[in-house]
Amino acid sequence: MSVLESLVLRLGKLVVVDAHEGPVYVERERALFFTTLPKSGPKVSIARVDLESLKVSVVRESANGANGMTLAPDGRLLVCEQGTPRERARISAVDPVTGAAETMVDAFAGLPLNSPNDIVLAADGAIWFTDPSYGFLQGFKPEPAHGDNVYRFDGRRLTVVEDSFDKPNGLAFSPDESILYVGDSGANHEFGSFDRRRPHHIRAFDVVDGRRLENGRLFATITPGFPDGLKVDDDGHVYSSSFSGVQIFSPEGELLEEIDLPGAVNFAFADSTLLITTDTAIWAAQLSAKGA
Repeated sequence: MSVLESLVLRLGKLVVVDAHEGPVYVERERALFFTTLPKSGPKVSIARVDLESLKVSVVRESANGANGMTLAPDGRLLVCEQGTPRERARISAVDPVTGAAETMVDAFAGLPLNSPNDIVLAADGAIWFTDPSYGFLQGFKPEPAHGDNVYRFDGRRLTVVEDSFDKPNGLAFSPDESILYVGDSGANHEFGSFDRRRPHHIRAFDVVDGRRLENGRLFATITPGFPDGLKVDDDGHVYSSSFSGVQIFSPEGELLEEIDLPGAVNFAFADSTLLITTDTAIWAAQLSAKGA
């Protein structure tokens, strides 16, 4: 049996909608939450699609440049808000029913965050997120006060866990949380740009004591394009978006297969289904693997 037959079973379009980033599957609701394609400002909404009826509804109309999201233990959405010219960037917790938002963290060393991009939650409850300076490069945020860092927030203290990235983007833990994978999309600076001399790869780090990163190394180079969405399945395979679709790597960094879907931005596991946002639609890829 080929890798394609063993991992990717079929692919189909689920619903036409401007689903851009931050897909989060909520099993008890059989629903997918996502952030919409940014309009000038950037104006971004948090939306929800019922996976039974395929009805789309808006959770939060004006979501402060929301991008990556994940699910908190209390059922709220943890949201990377890039901010706008008028509002600070922050990590917020958003009620998926009312859209009410609470600030979790919005500053490091007393200075505002850049434009948080993607976020994961560790088993100990700590929030890990990337904070590239895309808001400044794309003209809707002031000059950054910090480097393009990866952070860990334990509910009280925000710490830099890695500062060696050009543009840290998607991130995901291995199933046992011993490794953190982080994509560097530095090849993309201004909107729509691609400079192959800049990073377009995924790096892997050992997670020490659940708090620190060590032994950073190249995991895989993404081509064509650069990594954006990043997830890991229960067998430790690493999934990354690229210009041509979703690439699937072994835990050793070997490219195994690709879901042929140009325009793929990000994705979320719903058991053994990978729900993929493409800016114009949500697609469903049936897999033989399950999400970690």
